Order: sequence, then structure tokens, then C-alpha cells
Amino acid sequence: MSDLRKSSNIASYLTAVAERAPARAAVFYPLGRERSGRVSYRALTFQQLDEESDRLAYGLKKIGIGRGSRALLMVPPGVDFLALTFALFKIGAVLILIDPGMGKSNLLHCIKEVEPEALVAVPLAHALKKLYRKYFTTVHYTVTVGRRWFWGGPTLAQIRGGDERRLPVEPVSSEDPAAILFTTGSTGIPKGVLYLHGMLDAQVKAIQGHFQIREDDVGLPAFAPFALFCIAMGTTCVLPYMDPTRPAEVEPRNILGPIQDYRVTYSFGSPAFWNRVGQYCVDHHVRLPSVKKVLLAGAPVSGVVLGRLKALLPDDGESYTPYGATEALPVTSIAGSELLAETVPLSNQGAGICVGRALPGVTLKIIKIVDEVIPEWSEGLVLPDGEIGEIVVKGAVVTREYYKRKEQTALAKIREGDQIWHRMGDAGHLDNEGRLWFCGRKAHRVVAQTKTLFTVQCEAIFNQHPDVFRSALVGIGPRSSQRPVIIVEPKSGKVPTRVKDAERFAQELLDLGSRSELTRDIKDILFHPGFPVDFRHNAKIIREKLAVWAEDRIR
Repeated sequence: MSDLRKSSNIASYLTAVAERAPARAAVFYPLGRERSGRVSYRALTFQQLDEESDRLAYGLKKIGIGRGSRALLMVPPGVDFLALTFALFKIGAVLILIDPGMGKSNLLHCIKEVEPEALVAVPLAHALKKLYRKYFTTVHYTVTVGRRWFWGGPTLAQIRGGDERRLPVEPVSSEDPAAILFTTGSTGIPKGVLYLHGMLDAQVKAIQGHFQIREDDVGLPAFAPFALFCIAMGTTCVLPYMDPTRPAEVEPRNILGPIQDYRVTYSFGSPAFWNRVGQYCVDHHVRLPSVKKVLLAGAPVSGVVLGRLKALLPDDGESYTPYGATEALPVTSIAGSELLAETVPLSNQGAGICVGRALPGVTLKIIKIVDEVIPEWSEGLVLPDGEIGEIVVKGAVVTREYYKRKEQTALAKIREGDQIWHRMGDAGHLDNEGRLWFCGRKAHRVVAQTKTLFTVQCEAIFNQHPDVFRSALVGIGPRSSQRPVIIVEPKSGKVPTRVKDAERFAQELLDLGSRSELTRDIKDILFHPGFPVDFRHNAKIIREKLAVWAEDRIR
């Protein structure tokens, strides 16, 4: 390993690979459609990407952005995003990533809260800055990625020029801030998670080590930030031609073309992404002989999606469902073959979704569910195996705080000396083999008069109906005595249009629910044409919105 990797700066991964394998392709990026309809690509080597990030780093430093500067990067996935990210890391700046898909109100709230000193962004973001000045008062340095209009500051082309010297990577410690990454906000306003360089380093090592990703692998990240891990691991990265905010609506042909052309060996994407691509492959008799590993994360993965992947991948291929969150990733993982062979039938009966065993270096426990702050760790909090409680984790990949959110940090963290346990906000249990079973978000549990119901467990029962695409459990009424309601999104073409059809469909679902101890107390069924889902993975159901919708219909 090069001496360059002695630095804790995460950017040194790129520099080290560029030194030992300069001609290896770092990234294939889409240019657009050809007349034939195929998407054309261009390659950039690790040396070229490293040199481009050097040029940008020099330019950023020249205008005043340096070590510790909080820099908000709002650039779509692509070469500029990758080069700018590593450039900011190289100079020791703190990268801020806020997904614009969270909506304008949340976006502006998060920008004001994180107080960026620099804005490196596309023209639309700069226009937003001019229109909503009070949210950007801390910004002193701006760079426009694209054409500059009625605002000041240099463009990316202007800061890029000139200096061809190698840029020394800013020496930082593992405890120095590297980035502030925002959560999806699926259960509230998105929160900024503070990442240290040591945490990013631990994540790279955990992903590469556990999934045995080698430098001759070729990755296709259907979740844009994962491209940074592809580069850091020294593997070639193929950027997909897709709208990153709509993975559930991806055009499968745009994905399958580059997988075949560049012999992609591993991919990371949401269940919604692989549901669509996998269904297309089944319908058109397409297999993926080069793909050895598919990682699915962002929401529970159904046995149907895993079964399709098993049929598409080669005999030595495997799917994996790593579990984690923005605050702690990766935490657990399990192979799709083990799920299909052992746990999917139990999941269909309401056991929850098995998400596997804790990864090396991660300690995982189940504690009693409470909604209050737990200031200090105690082994007395821990529940026996098999009992459902809140999932808590500690380890090198676990973040320590939310940026400028003391109250939320106190609610999410438990101190044990100089170590931190993160409360995942998820309910689950451990089996006698040490596997974690996910039962749903803690905030989404329904506390009825006689028992507590968990979303993933109950929904699995109703999802067995052949005409159900997905379902959502919500609670109506006071927290301590909620009325459980199941909302069903039927499959395409199965939405009941007549009252008689709706009544028959609902009775079939109630009959199904009556056969399980988990769901026999549920007496209300509603039909919804299309669930609201998270903007990042298009897979997490926004049950808060559905609960409000249901309350208007059940009195």
C-alpha cells in the first residue's frame, strides 16, 4: 500500500489508486443518447480523475475555501460531482450533501441550519440563493457549475485552469470532520449527520472487506453517493443513465446496456430499482452473467425481488441485503440465498424481515422500547433474544452526533464511557443464530388497547393476497389506544372501481388477517391508488402522510 494511505484523509484513497494503477478506468460516464437509442459513454482513468480533482482543489483554495470550510455541493451525479467531492476532501473542507428531492421547504431549512460558507452548485441552486437570501447569509464563496447568470463568483471552468502540480492531500486526523450528510427525513425534518474522516475510512473497509470487492471489479451504483465508495475501493465505476430521484421509474434498457458493455460485476441499488430492472429481465428473458454481487438497501426487500435476482444472476452470483442508516452503515448483512432458503417463509407469516448478522466491528443489541432520552448505557436495558425492542449499535461506522441538533442527538445516542451507542429508531429482535429481524420503524408502531403492532410484521400478512402490491399499517386516535388500519395499494389493474368490488376485496383481506394472531384485531381496510414514498430510494412508505389520509376517511 502506498505511503499516501497513511493519511486519514479519505481523498488519499483516490490518490493511492492513481499512483499504483494510473491507466485503470475510474469511471465510465454517460454522454447522452445516440441516434440508435443507445446511451454513449466516455471513460476517465484514475490518473485523470485524480489530476482533475487536483486542479479543482487548487482553484477552490485560491478563492478562499480551505481546511474546515463547510462547502455545500449541489451538483448532479457525474464526473464533476466525483472530482469536486474528492477535491473538497483533499483540501480538508467539510462536504455538505443535501438531497434537493426533500422539497424546497426542508431544503431551505437544512441549508440555514448547516450554515455553509461555500456554495458549489448548478445554476438553479444559485438562483435559489438569490431568491431566498436569508437562508444563505453565511455563504462567502460561490462556484457555478455551468453557465453563470445574474450572480457573482467564478464558474467551475474558471477555477479549474492552470496549475498542473500534484496537490498534497491535507493531513487530517481520523477525528476531523469530513462531511455532513442529511437523512431522508422520512420521520421528520431531515437531520445533518456529522461524518469524521475515520468513519468514512471504516465504511470503505467494511464494505470492501465484507463483500469481498476486489480492484478488478466493476461497479454500477444506482444510488449516486455509492459511486464515491466505488472509487475509494479502487474499482471501476459505471454511472447509470437515470434520474437518481426516481429509481422506481428507471428505464431498464439504460441499465442493462452498460452492465453488458462494461461487464459490471457488482451493483448497489434500492429494492424499487431492482424490482423494475428484475421484472424487465424476466419479461424479456435477459440474464446478467457478469454480475456476481447485487446489494439492495433503503427498505425491506421482498422474497419476490430476491427470487428474480437468483434467476438472473450466474450460479456463483449472490444478492445481499445490508442494513443500516445514514447514521450507521453498514450494520448487518445477509445473502439472498439464505433468506430464500430459511427466512422468507417466516417473514410472510409476520416474523419481520431478516437483515442478517452484525458485521465485524459492529456491536448490536435490542433494548426496551421507550421514546425518552437514555443518557447512559446499562446492560439492564437489553432484552432477551426473541423479544421485540429498539435496535442499538456501536462501532467504528457509527456516527456520534447530528450537526447542531442537540435535542435529536440526545434522543438518538446513548453514552457508554467514551463510546456511543446509536439508537436506530427501528424495532426488531434477534433469533438464536444471532440474526437481526427488522419489524418496522419505532415511530410507526401502533399502540392499541391490548397490544402493540409493528408495521412490517402486520403488512406481510396482507401482502400475501395476490392482488396486493403493498400495504401500510397506520394508527388512528390517541397514542395509547390507537385504532389499527391497513391501507392497501393494489397491483396495477386491480384497484376496485365499484363499491361491491371494494367490499369483496376488503373482506378477503380481513379473512386473511383473521388467520394470524398479529392481525386478527385489525377491522379497517382502506384502498389507496399510490403510496407516497421517500425521494431517495422510492421504497420507504411515508406512513405519516397515509395516517392523515386515513384519519379523514375513518371517523
